Amino acid sequence: MGVLEYIMIILLLLAAFMIVVRIRLGVSEKKEKERKDRGCESGTSKTIGDRELQEDEYGITESGEGILAVLADGAGKQYGGKLAARLAVQVFLDMFEDRNAFYNPHYYFRKAFQGANREILNGLEENQGSAAVGAALVKNRRLYYAVAGNVKIAVYRNHELVPVSAGHTIDVFARQKYMEGKLSKEEAVMLLEKHRLYNYVGQDGFQDIEFFDTPIVLYGGEHVLLMSDGLYETVKWKDLEDCLEEGTCQEKAFRIIELVNQSKEKDRDNASVVVLKVK
Repeated sequence: MGVLEYIMIILLLLAAFMIVVRIRLGVSEKKEKERKDRGCESGTSKTIGDRELQEDEYGITESGEGILAVLADGAGKQYGGKLAARLAVQVFLDMFEDRNAFYNPHYYFRKAFQGANREILNGLEENQGSAAVGAALVKNRRLYYAVAGNVKIAVYRNHELVPVSAGHTIDVFARQKYMEGKLSKEEAVMLLEKHRLYNYVGQDGFQDIEFFDTPIVLYGGEHVLLMSDGLYETVKWKDLEDCLEEGTCQEKAFRIIELVNQSKEKDRDNASVVVLKVK
């Protein structure tokens, strides 16, 4: 083989290599664009209401794998509730910095709740603070969620806002036990008016977590909301739906919380919302 033929072969191999590289780069760029196109827009807002302290806390972390939103509603003595909520949110954000968390939400949700419970018990004196916590993860247009307490998670689709979490209040517990045949009708009715929490992070023996049964399929255009009870117990459901009709997620979050600020209800609690819009 002459030198000229050898050079031609080398050039052909280099050309083929460059074509393969460009094809792979094109595929990667296409996948990255699809990922961004199928991400989430987000907005957050909260108000102190008529309380002396703001004990609601929230956080969002987003990666190439998906987005996680967490909301904590703290309760406790002095600054205990505020610190408990802050500790809980930080544990979730730290936990879901691990990309593996988006591939096994159930395991990492449980790990985060247990970690938050442990951090609160270790960081605060006994019975000084606790928090209701709700977390929602969106990955590949699938919604995964977990709740301890009365943070409510809902999906807005086709102009309807539908709650997907039940929560851990006495009335919900009574309804479940009645359906299971473990409470009489009379016993259940007596408990249905009680909305007191029986489960939250920041207590010895914590273990009860409400998980998604199966991921909720999202088609694009839906909103996922995380709300503290100070919001959904003050604002009418229809008014929440009206706020979600137009605008950016941040504008929607501001409008929702402004409904609480304008409410004539007495003794308004802290209220907070996280709004995610699935692209």
